[in-house]
Amino acid sequence: MSDLFGAFGLQIPLLIAQAVNFAVLMVALWYFLYKPVMKTLESRKQLIASGVHAAEEAEAKAAKADDEAAKVVHGAETEAEGIVSTARESAQSERQRIIKEAEARAASVEKDAEARAKEDAARALRDSEKEIARLSMLAAEKVLRTEK
Repeated sequence: MSDLFGAFGLQIPLLIAQAVNFAVLMVALWYFLYKPVMKTLESRKQLIASGVHAAEEAEAKAAKADDEAAKVVHGAETEAEGIVSTARESAQSERQRIIKEAEARAASVEKDAEARAKEDAARALRDSEKEIARLSMLAAEKVLRTEK
């Protein structure tokens, strides 16, 4: 067998030394390179997994917050509708009160105007009676002067 190795130019002690060197290199690379790289990859994998988990939790919280916000908005809309309805009812009752008050004032003004008109008519009648009486006296005086 050594003739066969010799024919190919292989030397057994050198081949064994290279195999030992290769084994030492493999152990050194595995210990100093492969283990730290795998440890780094595992830590990154865990970091990514925790990030994904945190993102899922954040998404769930956002969905919950959206639901709560929608409920709050719906409640606010309902409350606003109630306030508007109350304000409309209040405005309607205030309108009715103002209309009644205005009608009462108009009736009062109308009565006052009628009373003033009657009073003015009575005063005008009295004044005209006085004027007629004065003019009658003047006419009678003239007639008496002309007869003398």
